[in-house]
Amino acid sequence: MKYMLLIIGDSGTEPVAEGEGPDLFQQFQDYHKQVLDAGIMVDSNVLDSFETATSVRVDGGGRRLVTDGPFAETREYLGGYYLLDLPDLDAAIDWAARCPGARAGRIEIRPIQQLDLP
Repeated sequence: MKYMLLIIGDSGTEPVAEGEGPDLFQQFQDYHKQVLDAGIMVDSNVLDSFETATSVRVDGGGRRLVTDGPFAETREYLGGYYLLDLPDLDAAIDWAARCPGARAGRIEIRPIQQLDLP
């Protein structure tokens, strides 16, 4: 089964205190290699900064409302994702706990629904 690990960052959290380990970029490089070596990665990407986001909403009359910026006023932001092919939710939880994003913010796990579309 495929699981999406959404990396939710918190702009007010530091993942590792200075001098206590590798920086966040290096932590993600190490994790990325582990996922690749395990043969479970389907896809992964880092999203551009949330300041570059554009939000689109369509009202009841069908009119589009386009705004600059993220979809919510919050300190949290969607920073990237891993799409992993794993046997079950327990394995997804294990891999999410290993992700550096779990220490810098949180990881949201979502199973991918397989739709039969023409």
